[in-house]
Amino acid sequence: MITSRTQVTVRYAETDMMGIVYHGSYLPWFELGRTNLLKEQGIHYRQLEEAGYRLPVLEAALKYHRPAVYDDTVTVVTTLREKPVLRIRLEYEIYRDEELLVTGHTLHAFIDRTGKPVRPPASFTKRMNELFKG
Repeated sequence: MITSRTQVTVRYAETDMMGIVYHGSYLPWFELGRTNLLKEQGIHYRQLEEAGYRLPVLEAALKYHRPAVYDDTVTVVTTLREKPVLRIRLEYEIYRDEELLVTGHTLHAFIDRTGKPVRPPASFTKRMNELFKG
């Protein structure tokens, strides 16, 4: 299991007329968590894309427990529980201090530049094997 923590300060543009974070604003925070988790493991999205790989979202789910508001500092906890083979499922928890605000997950697959499903690059598979020994 791999976990990463990313802090985000809520911008005014991410809130709605009620002064709370608009529900769609959480998905970009999931993306921040996802790219940071991979980057911390030496896997950079830019390098994957330059090599011709894409990781589209196949599925996204969110459950809202409590609202975040303007200027809150929240922590996105991103977890990769199982070694990915063809698909990558990441789980997210968003906290304000110790208070759980949102949970969710995303599912991704590797495709090439034409949109055809492909196996991950060898460097990705090698790194995942190192991280998920046993």
